[in-house]
Amino acid sequence: MGDLAANAAHIVDMTRKAYALGARVMVTPELALTGYPPEDLLLRPAFLHASAATLKQLAHDLSDLPDLALVVGHPLGIEGADSPRLASRQQAVACNAASLVRGGVVEATYCKHDLPNYQVFDERRYFAPGDRAVVFEAGGTHFGINICEDAWLPHAPRMARAAGAQVLLVLNASPYHRGKTTDRERTMRQRCQENDMALVFAHAVGGQDEIVFDGASFVLDRGGEVVARSPQFAEDLMLVDVGGGEVLRQAPARVVPLMHDHAEVYAALVLGVRDYLGKNGFPGAIIGLSGGVDSALVLAIAVDALGPERVRVVMMPSPYTAQMSLDDADAMSRRLGVRHDVLSISPALEQFRATLSPLLVEREGDTTLENIQARIRGILLMALSNNSGSIVLTTGNKSEMATGYATLYGDMAGGFAVIKDVTKTLVWELARWRNAHALAQGEAEVIPQRVITRPPSAELRPDQVDQDSLPPYDVLDGILRRYMEEDQPIEAILAAGYAAADVQRVVQLLKQSEYKRRQAPPGVRITHRAFGRDWRYPITSKFRESVEPTAG
Repeated sequence: MGDLAANAAHIVDMTRKAYALGARVMVTPELALTGYPPEDLLLRPAFLHASAATLKQLAHDLSDLPDLALVVGHPLGIEGADSPRLASRQQAVACNAASLVRGGVVEATYCKHDLPNYQVFDERRYFAPGDRAVVFEAGGTHFGINICEDAWLPHAPRMARAAGAQVLLVLNASPYHRGKTTDRERTMRQRCQENDMALVFAHAVGGQDEIVFDGASFVLDRGGEVVARSPQFAEDLMLVDVGGGEVLRQAPARVVPLMHDHAEVYAALVLGVRDYLGKNGFPGAIIGLSGGVDSALVLAIAVDALGPERVRVVMMPSPYTAQMSLDDADAMSRRLGVRHDVLSISPALEQFRATLSPLLVEREGDTTLENIQARIRGILLMALSNNSGSIVLTTGNKSEMATGYATLYGDMAGGFAVIKDVTKTLVWELARWRNAHALAQGEAEVIPQRVITRPPSAELRPDQVDQDSLPPYDVLDGILRRYMEEDQPIEAILAAGYAAADVQRVVQLLKQSEYKRRQAPPGVRITHRAFGRDWRYPITSKFRESVEPTAG
């Protein structure tokens, strides 16, 4: 994001490689020159001016290839909208644009028509919509241009076809969530069939804050059949032959199969961690390893993303930590080859207890001393982070974030929440998948089986298990999926067979924990409704929904 000179240099390098292989039309993803989404960088005049200057330099750098047509994504500042204060209140400051660069000049510019304003998108905050088709000719074929959301709706592709397009070039930065990859291909197939027009879907890849872009660019013929597909979660230079409006099948066919669900989710988490640390310059990661399945999964992801030499784990036992937790944490650290340190929190806990004892009032169900344990651990991890420069990866899952089953400034303390959008039931599924993947590769299981099968526990008091405080996780996650991710009404959730008491408990915990989630670190988004940009509920609110079944 914002690395304009490096982005332009990379585009030039890839374009020259493609040209040497015979390509005469090159397509980049959406806003490839700046990165996506730029958010309020678009309100800075300097950002838009730098983007314009970089585009001009990019055209100059490719001027020695006069028969090469490059379609590149970039923001286009609107003349007269130099004041971000004025623009943010009264008008958009830019267009989400794609320019045709050929012969050292910008030959034409297309502005995105349909601006998404849902889920993680808020493009209407920044961009003005375009209303014109752009079609150009290269090698006897007429190419139309669309940008991402344009092609999800019928209007803009239809305009391109009416203007003479035979092949539609679609620049994309389409954030990943489960099921999104197949949704894209299904929708683009419909656009091809509606317009009798082939389609090239050039998609971004990489992590940007909480969002992951999953690559898997593809080409469809006029009937909507896949002619070529790039790998998921990896950068690729894909070439396809085009003639007379037909995209030609390459021999051998280069259609990379799509991953299965758990492999896809795991790859998204790995890429999200790798890019967040890499692009922000963190030398490594520190994880508080508890012997439980959440921290075990985070450790596996971190090692796959960064390598064992950049990952450090710390086991911080209390008087309530089971010996099996110590043993399992040590076993997993050895299997993955990471540095493993043990720091007992018992002395610090006793000191806190002694200091606070004159002021604390004993109350039934009081969790003060439990939370102190989590906060001691947070202090120790952050101290090691300060000392080394490595970032603390938190280990809380989506089920815990939803219900507030996490300690503010304790286990929530850290810089990146790897599994923040992963429910507890999915945590178990991914842990089993990672072990199965290791066995399929001829390697030993990564996560000890006992870590996966034992009842989950915070181990902050004697004989504690999560289900003392929460509904069973299959029930909790089912209610959470319906209420939080799908916005189903209470009546529909009850009709699905969930007990009113469980629904009431989950909804109550969800709403009263909003203030905690606002203070949680960012984390990888793998569903269409994650806590963060997707979820914008007020902290202070008296609104409550009835969980009483309505009379039929």
